[in-house]
Amino acid sequence: MKKQYLHKAHIDEMGRLIIPQDLVSRFGYKPDSDVYIEEGNDEIRLHRPVSHLAKVYIEVTNLCNLDCQTCMRNVWGEPSGMMSDATFEKIFAEIQGMSVLPTVFFGGYGEPLIHPKTAEWVTRFKEIGARVELISNGLLLTEERSLQFIRAGLDVLWISLDGSSEESYVDIRLGSSLPVVIDNLKKLRYIRHKATDIDNSLPNLGIAFVAMKKNISDLPEVLKLGVQLGANRFSISNVLPHTPELNDQILYKRSIQNMVGRQNTSYPLVNLSRMDWNDVTKDVLAYIYGRKFRLELAGYETNRAVDTCPFVEQGSMSIRWDGSVSPCLPLLHTNQYVCRMQLRKTLNYSLGNINDIGVLGIWQGEKYAALRDRLQRFDFSPCTFCDGCELSEENLTDCLGNTELACGGCLWAQGFIRCP
Repeated sequence: MKKQYLHKAHIDEMGRLIIPQDLVSRFGYKPDSDVYIEEGNDEIRLHRPVSHLAKVYIEVTNLCNLDCQTCMRNVWGEPSGMMSDATFEKIFAEIQGMSVLPTVFFGGYGEPLIHPKTAEWVTRFKEIGARVELISNGLLLTEERSLQFIRAGLDVLWISLDGSSEESYVDIRLGSSLPVVIDNLKKLRYIRHKATDIDNSLPNLGIAFVAMKKNISDLPEVLKLGVQLGANRFSISNVLPHTPELNDQILYKRSIQNMVGRQNTSYPLVNLSRMDWNDVTKDVLAYIYGRKFRLELAGYETNRAVDTCPFVEQGSMSIRWDGSVSPCLPLLHTNQYVCRMQLRKTLNYSLGNINDIGVLGIWQGEKYAALRDRLQRFDFSPCTFCDGCELSEENLTDCLGNTELACGGCLWAQGFIRCP
């Protein structure tokens, strides 16, 4: 069977690499643009140009109808609000004018379905041909809204589901009801299959699960439940411990302690083939995974420092409900979390407001371009797996001389926290 991800490029007589046109368009490899090439053992990886805007996160509100135990909202003193029509129209007009439309993702640190215009705005972006995704807790997913999203052609609807029983679910998602959410998703599936006058394959359903000690045993049942409800994708993240109590729930203490720096070759390399995890192998594999080896699994190093900003790699920007632009979702709002037993304050980082400068004005500005380049090189102190110092208590400076923004303690950049 042909590998769908394997594309043939060509090196011409001048030594220039000719990339297939569909990849050029999709990944933004425009003439006269710079890209980074990462060297592996037997391959090179061509990164996306940091100049290519491929995804826009839109936080239509930071208000929420729940009081989840894991939420950043528990540790901030941020003002609340909803995106205005004027701010949305500014975003929409600029995206509409782009030659290659980015994916639009409705989500941030609030519940998008609280905003009365969300379904209408999804429809607007779909009418111009953009790919659109949305994340919700599912409690407000009425039949009317489901039909609106189906008729609009919403590409992916993500639902946060952190437990498989009512008891475990409401212990995390205070104010919600698992039976109501499940019933809403059943109605969505039924309406979608019965809507014969439109494309009834959309939206695809995704389930987002935040893993902790208290709910990890629920994950198999959540996967089964998701499949029964028609989900075809799952996003499983660790919890970001905003409080010491949440830090007791994390599942990656040893993984952080045993990370090996990207350039560190002083530790032995263990090249491990794929094998079953069972009663015979689990103790041996746990020993290997739990030690400071440079562990290579089927040709890929698994426990090295990733040092990769996923938001830069996917070519995204994040827009807060008031129009303020940040390079990633975690920097939309000031918050705190525990990293290796040290409380780290993450201050909001804004590159400007689209109401003043515009989407492309900010994206193409020298400050943002330089920041994306720095984030892709990830030239920051290794705060995530360092024992910590006073500089790592905030994200303003680090011991390598970075000022204004230091991302060395970012758990997203090391693969511990993921967003859909």
